Amino acid sequence: MNEIILNIYLIINNELVEEFRVVSYEMEGGDDRKIEFLKTHAKDDYPKAIVFNAPSDENGIFMSYKKFHKLEKRGMHFQIFEDIFQKFAVAEKPLICVTPVVDGKIYSE
Repeated sequence: MNEIILNIYLIINNELVEEFRVVSYEMEGGDDRKIEFLKTHAKDDYPKAIVFNAPSDENGIFMSYKKFHKLEKRGMHFQIFEDIFQKFAVAEKPLICVTPVVDGKIYSE
């Protein structure tokens, strides 16, 4: 059965998460195969990724990467991606690969 999977990029400048970028695929097969596929395509996917706004506070200040990392460690970072998940109509527990892009440099394997 096919599943929508996502390469999600965290665009981090000056330690702030300023935007997200996303590329989606529809694939079948095991999760390990899908994750490996997303990782191997991370650098090539970046230029064609769709831009999404990152969350900011009432003063327009973006979330620090440190705060995002704390959410990620607790498994709560999925809440931040809700708009993305709705746009691509992914399953309830989507398979994603999150790649940081720090000050213009893509950190992928």
